[in-house]
Amino acid sequence: MSKFREQVTNSFKFKLFKLKQLPLAYVAGLKVTEINDEKATVSITHNHWTKNPFRSMYFAAQAMAAELSTGLLVMDRVNQAKPKRVSMLVYNMQAEFSKKATGTISFTCEQGEKLDSVFEKILTSDEGEVIELLTTGINQDGEVVSTFRFTWTMKEKK
Repeated sequence: MSKFREQVTNSFKFKLFKLKQLPLAYVAGLKVTEINDEKATVSITHNHWTKNPFRSMYFAAQAMAAELSTGLLVMDRVNQAKPKRVSMLVYNMQAEFSKKATGTISFTCEQGEKLDSVFEKILTSDEGEVIELLTTGINQDGEVVSTFRFTWTMKEKK
């Protein structure tokens, strides 16, 4: 297991990472439940910190967990690209909400394989690349509550 994957799957180390790098994710209680070459899953629970006035989860809390599920796959590839350095940035986001989000919602991005060809291009050329990654939020009953598409831009740092 890579050092990065160990850091985000170890509860204590991930809490320290969130406190330092993603303090709002710490307050919201985001948890990484799975990460491998193909997919990453991040869960978030409807609670006092993530609620909206309509007795469901605030859309921005969902977006934060959704973005992290795609971002973990990107960050994992960035860490594997060493000694090269790669910049990454969310360029666009689209969301669809199909059901009230209550309880624990798990966002899973299963598009890790798409990143392999993108990183091959980034590391062998001077051109940047753009990729759209899809993540789906599913409640405890297995129902889709929201779907997000994040467009990431990546380029090797010189």
